[in-house]
Amino acid sequence: MEAKHATVLLAEAIEALAPLKNDTIVDATLGGAGHFAAILARLGGDGTIVGIDADPEAVERARAEYAADRREARPTAHLVNDNFRNLAHILERLDLGKVQGVLFDLGWSGYQISAPRGFSFQRDEPLLMTYGENGETAAQVVNSASEAELADLIFNYGEERFARGIARSIVIARAHERILTTGALVAAIMSGTPNWYHHRRIHPATKTFQALRIAVNDELGALKEGVSAALAALAAGGRLAVISFHSIEDRIVKKMLRAAEDSGLGSLSPKKPLVPSRAELAANPRARSAKLRVFERSMQPADSALLIPSTHHYTYA
Repeated sequence: MEAKHATVLLAEAIEALAPLKNDTIVDATLGGAGHFAAILARLGGDGTIVGIDADPEAVERARAEYAADRREARPTAHLVNDNFRNLAHILERLDLGKVQGVLFDLGWSGYQISAPRGFSFQRDEPLLMTYGENGETAAQVVNSASEAELADLIFNYGEERFARGIARSIVIARAHERILTTGALVAAIMSGTPNWYHHRRIHPATKTFQALRIAVNDELGALKEGVSAALAALAAGGRLAVISFHSIEDRIVKKMLRAAEDSGLGSLSPKKPLVPSRAELAANPRARSAKLRVFERSMQPADSALLIPSTHHYTYA
C-alpha cells in the first residue's frame, strides 16, 4: 500500500509563522514535507529555508519539493539530515545569524509509519523504532531492560495504566524466546492487559509503542534541546511554532515557552494552543490530539510591552 501523509494544522502553522519573502525560516521536522512546501512557496529569492530531519528519506522528500520549484527567484535551501536537537550547531555551521521563524511538527508522517522499522503495531515487522540504521533498537531495550525498568519506561513515557502487567508479560515472553518483532511485542502486551482493554477505540499497544519510540530516540531530551536552541535563534519579532500530539510533549513545550515568557524573552501569541478545525478532523481523525503553541520573540527582549500584537483568528483548545 502506498504511504500517505496529511499535514496537520498546515494553514494555522503557516499563518502563525507569517513568513515574508526575504525571511530565514527553519522547518526542524521535514517529515512528509507538507509544511516545508508551504513555507517554500511563501519565500522569495532573498529568503532562506532550512530543512532538518533525522530520517534521510524525509530529507529526500524535501529535496524533491525544492527541485519541483521552478521559480527563477526561489529561496536558498539548506537540507540537513540531522536531529533537531543539534539546531544551534546546524545554524552555526551554515553561518546563519538570527532567524525569523522555526517550526517543529512532533507528529509522525504516514511515510515513517509505513516504513518497515517497527513503528506500527498493525503489521508484523522487525522491532527497530529507529530513524536510521544506527542506535539502540526497541528490540534491544525490550530484551535487556529489567521488569522494573520496563514498567517505569512504559508508565512514564506512555502513561500506560497497565505498565506493570505489560512489563511482567514481556519478561515472561522473552524468557521463552527473544522478542524481535512487533507481532511478538503486541502478543506480550495483550497477555499483560485485561480482556476489556482490548475492545476500546485505542489499541492496547498504542501507549507501549509510544513509550518505546520515545525512549529509543530520546525524543524528550531532543525536544528540550531543540526548543531551547530555537528560542535562542529567533530574531526580534521572530516566531516559534510547535505542534505536539501527546500530553508529555505538550507539557514540556508549554513549560518552556511560559518560562521564556516569564523571563521577558517574548510571549505566547496567542495564549492558548491552537487545535484542528472540525473540517480538518473530519478529513483526518488522526489530527484530534494535535496542539499548536506559538511563541513570538519581543522586539526588545527585556520589554514585553513592545511585543507586536497578534491579529490572527484561531480555533482554541
